[in-house]
Amino acid sequence: MTRSIGKWKLPQPTDIKEENEWIQIPRIARTVPFGYKQNDEDPDILDPIPTELDLLEKARSHVNQYSYREVANWLSTNTGRYISHVGLRKRLQNERRRKNQAKSLLKWAEYAETAIAKAKSLQEERTGSKANS
Repeated sequence: MTRSIGKWKLPQPTDIKEENEWIQIPRIARTVPFGYKQNDEDPDILDPIPTELDLLEKARSHVNQYSYREVANWLSTNTGRYISHVGLRKRLQNERRRKNQAKSLLKWAEYAETAIAKAKSLQEERTGSKANS
């Protein structure tokens, strides 16, 4: 893979065919995350910027082939909003961690449901158990 310094060969954004539905999020920190802007009426709500969020989704796939610095430069150039390579890395790692945590919690909930169902069936099968009314 050849990389030239100062110029990158990342794919350029084309017409984004996939329309993602982005929603408002609450503001929990002083800084406004990339892809969002402060709501005009309520400073505690952040409005999505669809073009930035769509390009951020594309950037997620580019970090497998290119460095965070190159992808951050590409993202900054195409959106007009600066994001550092460290900021991009943190953003993607936090999203990955939240996704993995949510997946784990859902799996544990599934295990708990299975265990509850099994416990109920064992309790009903037990000899001398009282009928539930």
